[in-house]
Amino acid sequence: MGLDGKFVELQHEDGTHQGRAICLHAYSDLSCVSPVVFLYLLKECYAYGTCKATKKFRALQQQVHQVLYNSPQPGPAVFVAHCLYVLPILEEYSEGFSHLVISALRRFLKVGTTSEDLLEAKSLAARLFLFIVGGSIIHDERVLIKMLEVFEISMINIENSMCNAELNSSGSLELARTFVDKHIFKLIESESYMTAVTLLEHFSIRQSGESFLMKMMQNKDYRAADKWATFMGKPMLCVLVQEYSERKLLKHAFDIIKKNNLRKEFPEIYHKCKESSLKKLAEKGCWDVAEAKTNGDKQFLEYLVYLAMEAGYPEKVDELCDQYSLEGFINFKEPETSLTQNRYLQLNELDLEDIIWSMVCVVRHAILRNAKLWALTVNGSLITKRVSKPNKVSIMQIASEKMVFIIDLIKLFEDVPDILDNCLIRILHAPRILKLGYNFQCDVNQLAHSYGELTCFKHYEMLLDIQNVFKEPRGGLSGLAMKILGAGLNKTRRNSNWEQRPLTRNQLEYAALDAAVLIHIFRHVRSTSQPASVPEGPAKIEWKSHIVSYVGNLKKTKKEAKDAGIDALSQLVYF
Repeated sequence: MGLDGKFVELQHEDGTHQGRAICLHAYSDLSCVSPVVFLYLLKECYAYGTCKATKKFRALQQQVHQVLYNSPQPGPAVFVAHCLYVLPILEEYSEGFSHLVISALRRFLKVGTTSEDLLEAKSLAARLFLFIVGGSIIHDERVLIKMLEVFEISMINIENSMCNAELNSSGSLELARTFVDKHIFKLIESESYMTAVTLLEHFSIRQSGESFLMKMMQNKDYRAADKWATFMGKPMLCVLVQEYSERKLLKHAFDIIKKNNLRKEFPEIYHKCKESSLKKLAEKGCWDVAEAKTNGDKQFLEYLVYLAMEAGYPEKVDELCDQYSLEGFINFKEPETSLTQNRYLQLNELDLEDIIWSMVCVVRHAILRNAKLWALTVNGSLITKRVSKPNKVSIMQIASEKMVFIIDLIKLFEDVPDILDNCLIRILHAPRILKLGYNFQCDVNQLAHSYGELTCFKHYEMLLDIQNVFKEPRGGLSGLAMKILGAGLNKTRRNSNWEQRPLTRNQLEYAALDAAVLIHIFRHVRSTSQPASVPEGPAKIEWKSHIVSYVGNLKKTKKEAKDAGIDALSQLVYF
């Protein structure tokens, strides 16, 4: 019985499973399977699949790549070309399946096929190109580009196809180029610049480029502009760099200079871009990354030293000067914009009594004073490319109204892990102590990854994540402090070396501020919250509903915790 007959028989006998059965049979031998039947079976596999779309697509991609070895007639490349002719009839499946069969063929051709197969496939694909451009067969622009690339269609192939299709009886290469040029011109008119550039590059068409470049720049299609300038060569790249510089797009200019080795042509722009990059990293506190990006260049290292001076980070100044033997940097040209242009919160503004570098003290403090409110944050060294494995979280800050305890996690975990675990359990697992955090789930994940042997980080009760209350889209905790308290946090030490011992006074103050500021933000939360009897106003902040508990893989809201019998809100002095 023929394949179509067998399909009907399987459909009658097996019901909904017929698609899978026939596909398994058909894929084992493509010598008698037409492209139409193959594509229909492919659609059935996709439609009946139970995985997510992306996973199904990848599985089918692998399947198609494998079946190209199973004797498709007259050859794998020709078989795929015929599939591309047929695919538009599948409508919503057309674009996805076109990419699928092309990418499968691309992998297959790395192993190789016969020259006869590839030659005939080129001819078929070139003729399909004419139909697509002419509008008689509909395919997406990206499918058109991929088809040209995988079949390596040249202008000569286009010329031969035009002749065979009786579109060009004289077989003139110039007419073939005119045909392609007209299509590219339409793409440019419709502002499909990337497709136009890719076609110009594929067919090696070099025409007046600067005006075309300006069109792409005006439409902010920078990817297409970069590709076009790279294809045209160094003179066009120089025009592009200058244009980026005039438009204040320094990152784009810097990328072009780096990729195309144009540093000698644009020394001033290069240095300006490099300094801008270093300054942004310094503002984020990513000093190690900034130092690595200087590549040992003395001028950039001196600039980084000056940024550290401006940020009030003397230990980084000393570290850089000692490591690279830098002298005379005081006379270095000052940056145009100061890192300290915004006012930063100072520790003495938070009315703290002390900063304590201890562990046992924090538990005694909690018990003796019957503390009901704590703020928890962590700090650790930045992971860079130079680090072979992730760094552990180095310290944990626990703040009360008047004191901040800074806990040396690395040392205590090495020396007294049981005491560390028990002490933190007393706080993290306590159902009558409200814990404040900022993006605390991320902190807990880092802690659990660093100290997975401890049980204290696998469970917490009564957590209020300030980030969820305000949902600030930008600026993080520093931006929230600026909004609520009128001053941000100086984050220049965020990614300093937290594994060094002893920590510097500046590091201790930064760590203390990071936790203590949560207490003061929470004061604002309480002051702007109103009793249930008061009608809701614009200033009211709903925060109690954001309190959660976490046990194992289960996160419970305040209401769920109350239903479970572990609610302690009524016993907290702050509520």
